[in-house]
Amino acid sequence: MKTYNKLVRDKIPEIIKADGRACDTVIVAGDEKYKLLEAKLQEEVNEFLEDKNLEELADVMEVLFGLADSLGYSEDDLLKVRDKKREERGGFKEGIVLNSVL
Repeated sequence: MKTYNKLVRDKIPEIIKADGRACDTVIVAGDEKYKLLEAKLQEEVNEFLEDKNLEELADVMEVLFGLADSLGYSEDDLLKVRDKKREERGGFKEGIVLNSVL
């Protein structure tokens, strides 16, 4: 038996059971869920930094949506704020580095 004690995607227990294995889970909410989401964000960011692929980026985004939900915002709310900030301040496509301001 391997112990994880970490937040997993919602369908992971079903996938484990469909594979003929058993698992022990618990449902968390509130501050505990939020803290586990923060830890999951760090985990997913580290995986992206190591593997640098689109799937890992999608995992980071899914955790961000989970964090937004924990704070009472929808995925659409998060995307709208991102779009507004991009409209007002731009994105990160051009690779501009600010060295100093005089």
